[in-house]
Amino acid sequence: MKNGELAIQEQSAGNAFGKQAPVFDQLYGSDSIVQYKRKRVRDHVEQWIKPGSYMLELNAGTGEDAVYFAKQGHRIHATDISTGMLGILSGKIAEQGLSAQVTHESCSYTDLGSLQQKGPYDYLFSNFAGLNCTGSIEKVLSSFKTLTKPGGYITLVLLPRFCLWETLMLFRGKFRTAFRRWTGKKGARAKVEGMPFRCWYYNPSTIIRALQKDFDKVAIEGLCTMVPPSYLEHFAETHPNWFKRLMRWEQKLKSSWPWKSIGDYYIITLQRKKLS
Repeated sequence: MKNGELAIQEQSAGNAFGKQAPVFDQLYGSDSIVQYKRKRVRDHVEQWIKPGSYMLELNAGTGEDAVYFAKQGHRIHATDISTGMLGILSGKIAEQGLSAQVTHESCSYTDLGSLQQKGPYDYLFSNFAGLNCTGSIEKVLSSFKTLTKPGGYITLVLLPRFCLWETLMLFRGKFRTAFRRWTGKKGARAKVEGMPFRCWYYNPSTIIRALQKDFDKVAIEGLCTMVPPSYLEHFAETHPNWFKRLMRWEQKLKSSWPWKSIGDYYIITLQRKKLS
């Protein structure tokens, strides 16, 4: 993707999520499946993160994870291309007295070389498919080595190219949903608050292959493989017993093939190779 096209795409995504920023927490903060997803991601990160780590968060959004990890004793530099999202994040940090632990900066993850705070960091983190909003994932990943300390970790939460739940939508006649991940280099059309942008889907093999020279794979977990995606609204409230059952099954099989890579998301963690 050419630089001009890349800039236009990033701006479209930034504008879309910036428009949603004032209502983002209201829309998703109390959703049971979103809460389940956040807990799963945080539990995963806490397997690897060391006490008092210095973290770089990409596509930090309204700062829900930055606040959480700051309260666990970590320092976070939160970045996002959306100034609307960063405005909400800044307000939370000030309100909760976390300014000494959380800094923030407007920066695209395709331009991490221009970061004011370049680290290196103990942990690099990107949640909920922010990196799916670029068609130049290799360019993003190429910057991770210099940003991460030897022995440091990265955890990314991404949308794969195949999602079992979405494919099953075929039987409900929702063909666009069922096949929207089966896209090429042009990506798939998406909308937030009526504003269009494009997204791309990446399998774990793409991430591992791009980083294998400098990083070792540590773990991959499927997320919302059995638990339905959060856009199936009110599933948890309408079917509470099934929701609990599906959570148990997913917890048991999250790291097994094929479940680790056919969910709505997957969580992948890699460790930067230590200097010899």
